[in-house]
Amino acid sequence: MSDITNKQLQAAVTALGKTVTRDAEAIRGAALAIHEDAQDTAHVAEQIAGLGVDPASVAETRELVKVMDGVSAASAAYAAASDTTFRTATAAVDQARASHDGIQEAVNRSTVDVTHLNRQWLTPE
Repeated sequence: MSDITNKQLQAAVTALGKTVTRDAEAIRGAALAIHEDAQDTAHVAEQIAGLGVDPASVAETRELVKVMDGVSAASAAYAAASDTTFRTATAAVDQARASHDGIQEAVNRSTVDVTHLNRQWLTPE
């Protein structure tokens, strides 16, 4: 038998959703900053090439731009996946709420006194 109630699950997913949303926004911000830094680095590569810096150093700087753009894109994808995960978890909680709230509503409407019912009897075999 589970050690978590429906209400505890709802509260946990809601709290997780707030954390995921906040963290995803932070990741999006970092991805944007990395992208902007990559653009700046690309300008530096062009400038040092124009100054006659050795081609190997220019090539390494341009390679760094590619790596930074890759990190930026991967970070943005990670943030998007976080959003998808949260939406899926929220849908699961909504489904559980619909199922469990219906059961609780039926128990509340029941005229049978179940206050002394052994809950083990309700456990599926």
